[in-house]
Amino acid sequence: AKLGKKVACCDFVKPSPAGTAWGLGGTCVNVGCIPKKLMHQAALLGESLEDSKSFGWETEGEKKHSWETMVNNVQMHVKSLNFGYRADLMSQQVKYLNAYATFVDPNTVHAVDKKGKTTVITADQFVIATGGRPRYPDIPGAKELCITSDDVFSLKASPGKTLVIGASYVALECAGFIHGVGLETHVMMRSIPLRGFDQQMAGLIKDDMVKHGIGFIEGASPTAVEQAADGKKRVHWKTSDGTTGSAEYDTVMFAVGRDVCTTTIGLDKAGVITNPKNGKIPTLHEQTNVPHIYAIGDVIDGEALQPPSALTELTPVAIQAGKHLANRLYAGKSTTMNYQNVPTTVYTPLEYGCVGYTEEEAEAKFGKKSIEVYHTFFTPLELT
Repeated sequence: AKLGKKVACCDFVKPSPAGTAWGLGGTCVNVGCIPKKLMHQAALLGESLEDSKSFGWETEGEKKHSWETMVNNVQMHVKSLNFGYRADLMSQQVKYLNAYATFVDPNTVHAVDKKGKTTVITADQFVIATGGRPRYPDIPGAKELCITSDDVFSLKASPGKTLVIGASYVALECAGFIHGVGLETHVMMRSIPLRGFDQQMAGLIKDDMVKHGIGFIEGASPTAVEQAADGKKRVHWKTSDGTTGSAEYDTVMFAVGRDVCTTTIGLDKAGVITNPKNGKIPTLHEQTNVPHIYAIGDVIDGEALQPPSALTELTPVAIQAGKHLANRLYAGKSTTMNYQNVPTTVYTPLEYGCVGYTEEEAEAKFGKKSIEVYHTFFTPLELT
């Protein structure tokens, strides 16, 4: 719009199986980085309260945390961001439609709002930036009785004793802050923690979580979740060595990966090719196989990029890719997005930041004999 073009933006959040929906701004703002970092901060403050006694602070009485106050304040902040985006779109004269857009041909979409009213929109260029949603495993009780990261940040009441299923960064971050605000937390892990990250570092993070009192059920996959007495959920699982187990929890949260939202937006009608394995869209400089249709963010098939990159799923990366794309389309510029060497952070209790290759990736690319690895361990003075 700043480059003088007439722009429409269609955005519609289908409620999660647990009934959660949210405003403008996508995953990061509503059910990702923003509320996650704030809840992580709540957990860190709890740890600092405990540590402060050694430094002479006398905090009277029992330490208590109000989940309701935290969620209320986090959601107020998120809503202020939603409002800001709406105001930005209006000030730039972008036509905003709170409607679900589906291609009917390569140049036309039908946008349907919550009342069922359809708006027909034609355009010269399209950008697909529909993102992804958490995956549920195909087991009894999963969608009916469990939540995902779509739901945890706006839970009205404390989740109580919680089981997080998965060992992705989403799983370990959520387990970290739930435990950090004083709730009993367990993690069910099928294989390795933080797949795709340097495994030596992932091991340090997991060991730190265990040291802080988070229980890990290792080598286990859930087989069913059923309603138990007092509103609790009974989770059944089997382990890699064939044994089975079960336990009861107040809340069961799945964090077993995300699927992109590309299957119900009529891409076949537009002629856009997707990867049949994961639904993602192969692109070259954000351009799909249809020259006037582009894709950005989580929906891009990072494995199809040269060189491959998993970092297409970070919000600042998508923003930067979008700026470059707009400038190439309408400002006569030629800069393309570089998806390599993007720094990223994991807000587990022991925070982790990295950039470039993991040690495993470097070995695979250059050979073990061609790389040198240096280690140094350092403990900040205040933690000694």
